[in-house]
Amino acid sequence: MSKQRIIVVGNGMVGHKFIDAVVTSDQADQYEVITFSEEPRLAYDRVKLSSYFSGSSVEDLMLTSEESYKNSGVVYTLNDKVVEIDHDAQTVKTAAGRVEGYDKLILATGSYPFVPPIPGKDQPHCLVYRTIEDLEAITESAKQSKTGVVVGGGLLGLEAANALQNLGLDTHVIEFAPRLMAVQLDEGGGSLLRRKIEELGVSVHTEKNTQQIVAGDECRYRMEFADGSHLDTDMIVFSAGIRPQDEIARNNGIDIGERGGITIDNYCRTSVKDIYAIGECALWDSKIFGLVAPGYQMAKVALSHIQGGDEQFTGADMSTKLKLLGVDVASIGDAHARTPGAQSYTFEDGVKGVYKRMIISEDGKKLLGAVLVGEAEAYGTLQQICVNNMDLPADPEQMILPQTDGTASVGMGVDALPDTAQLCSCLDVSKGDIVEAVQGGCTDMGGIKSCTGATTGCGGCTALVKQVMDSELENLGIEVKNDICEHFAYSRVELADIIRVKKIESFDELLQSHGNGLGCEICKPAIGSILASYWNEYVLSDNLVGLQDTNDIYLGNMQKDGTYSVVPRVAGGEITPDKLIVLGEVAKKYDLYTKITGGQRIDLFGAQLHELPEIWRTLVDAGFETGHAYGKSLRTVKSCVGNTWCRYGVQDSVGMAIALEDRYKGLRSPHKIKFAVSGCTRECAEAQSKDIGVIATENGWNLYVCGNGGMRPRHGDLFATDLDDETLVKYIDRVLMFYIRTADRLQRTSVWLENLEGGLDYLREVVINDKLNLGQELEDEMTHNIGKYQCEWKTTIESPEKLKRFSHYINAAEPDSSLAYVAERGQKRPAREEERENQIPAVELA
Repeated sequence: MSKQRIIVVGNGMVGHKFIDAVVTSDQADQYEVITFSEEPRLAYDRVKLSSYFSGSSVEDLMLTSEESYKNSGVVYTLNDKVVEIDHDAQTVKTAAGRVEGYDKLILATGSYPFVPPIPGKDQPHCLVYRTIEDLEAITESAKQSKTGVVVGGGLLGLEAANALQNLGLDTHVIEFAPRLMAVQLDEGGGSLLRRKIEELGVSVHTEKNTQQIVAGDECRYRMEFADGSHLDTDMIVFSAGIRPQDEIARNNGIDIGERGGITIDNYCRTSVKDIYAIGECALWDSKIFGLVAPGYQMAKVALSHIQGGDEQFTGADMSTKLKLLGVDVASIGDAHARTPGAQSYTFEDGVKGVYKRMIISEDGKKLLGAVLVGEAEAYGTLQQICVNNMDLPADPEQMILPQTDGTASVGMGVDALPDTAQLCSCLDVSKGDIVEAVQGGCTDMGGIKSCTGATTGCGGCTALVKQVMDSELENLGIEVKNDICEHFAYSRVELADIIRVKKIESFDELLQSHGNGLGCEICKPAIGSILASYWNEYVLSDNLVGLQDTNDIYLGNMQKDGTYSVVPRVAGGEITPDKLIVLGEVAKKYDLYTKITGGQRIDLFGAQLHELPEIWRTLVDAGFETGHAYGKSLRTVKSCVGNTWCRYGVQDSVGMAIALEDRYKGLRSPHKIKFAVSGCTRECAEAQSKDIGVIATENGWNLYVCGNGGMRPRHGDLFATDLDDETLVKYIDRVLMFYIRTADRLQRTSVWLENLEGGLDYLREVVINDKLNLGQELEDEMTHNIGKYQCEWKTTIESPEKLKRFSHYINAAEPDSSLAYVAERGQKRPAREEERENQIPAVELA
């Protein structure tokens, strides 16, 4: 039987979702899939576009790859647009003249940015915020600009404003409506959001109708408004909404709505046989759905119909929860109380910047909608109550009121949710799917992710999904435990408390009093890290060396060929010419591959075990210290040149970076920690992507916490503003020691904050307001820790006994003769297996 040919026009998030559903379905072998992308690349995550400006690469945003499509048999064409459809012949024709036949045609053409018809809008540096190419254009424009304006105060507009601010521009938002996010927020929520955004340095101008864009006096352009006022700017980014990309339907006899959009029925069929439309180009019941989750649902429905199923699209929940310029914002259901007879509860804390409103039915039994600004912890519960039409609990106002006794607000509990409750809207995962996965053997979040895909989209459902998983485990009689391993019936947090309170200083002492057995590769390094975090003793001392992993035992990162890297500390990235010469001499003497790292240090690769003490003796004599690149500890404090050299700098970022690195060097923690200090809001040190980020202002320092790169990039949260030096250090002391006390094993600060009950607001209460009365205690613990600092390599090379471990063989001083290298770009690198097999000549070792 010949395969049915499906053509997907458009390869955005929704088009790709449809393709992925086809190739992973049970009937995948029955279809041939062809897709056309008007852009120069395959599908990427538009939801996370703003992360491009905080360090994410294009590769980080990609949802698929050309290799993946080829492996799945998907035929794709980039940089070409379908322009004609022949209904009778069932063919499509592209702008490049290519003609392809189809059995089923999926229109997933998405939307395009709406640019108001303003005279002067088509000049250079007048841009839109929609594609990766748009982001690249904005970045280039920012290099030639000081002031930037975003036209549009909705979701995308505020994301664009965040991008401009990250690029170091004096940022303004122009909104035609009387408040920000007018579609999602009521007057109270919009007012608070505006105040919080303006506190972050973004100027907001509402009720502004731009009449024309002309040449400016102080900047490149001047925007003239209908009320007679004006605003000068160097760059303008239009983000005033979207319009459905329905040109292909409009020009080829497919019905569209009065105001645009390709009309579809409940099966996502258009007016023409065998043609479907999904995503933002589709008009269902006179509605365009501008979120990705409804598009994913349409993709699922369209495939179901093609395969003979009866799933239908009957609308979608448009509730949203997001972080805009660091501010939590959520909107649920009827946020404007338009339902007849609607009543509302409102809570507002002007001091802490929190606004919450619940809209309930006339009889008080149902939740119709909600608005949350400044704190959105209740979003998951409220959204599920609303979309599942559940009865409200007694005293529903308690769900948005803070609790005076420190307990959490009243909730419904996940057991009350029906199995049909959609927990993950990005991947359309229900409570029932999670329950089924647990019953099928998934007992941790890693298994749940692999089995269902839940939490792998935006991640906003993580807490709720874990609650459902834990609840079902308990229902099955499986004890939900956080024990670190079989040898200790305690979590990492509990063990940290035991060690701290009882002043336990060795693994054996802890094992004897609170554990059993001999320990393992899980508990030993974790406890070794805890002991180091509190007491900071020499990690190779006799009672501690057995707890260390390979890297810590040899005070260097082991590489793939069995050699080690040497990474001396270069505090703040500042280094003298004499020290640079020493590094060069060492690299030449020992024939080491040399690379400058992303953290402003110099990495020397290829040192054999017996060479490490010789190398470090030279480096220590030259004034270097270990850089702790091998430890779960402070790695680097990256910096720009600040006001010492840069014409934009407003504070001495290098001096602060060196001071912070000197203070926290050697601090052991649950996972590695990285800092950065930027000398102005242009953010050249990328501080907002670090565990601790510091950005200079005219009045002091802004502190960001719990950002990181890696596998799960996360933008840091703005923690406090305009701090003096002393207060900045005090807050960092408290944040780091509280993290050390309360984080799980190998938990990055980003994940720790996401899982910390109460989140950022609670952390502020603990650190800034000293809610737990722990502030001085946390500072004293940090003082004790840093007071015990020693360069571990200096201590090691002074101990003949410790140096005995740095040899390849117990009974011989010979080096490892099995190493093989090849030359590349003027340096050596390890020979790959095929190069060894083909006997490519090795580089002669020094």
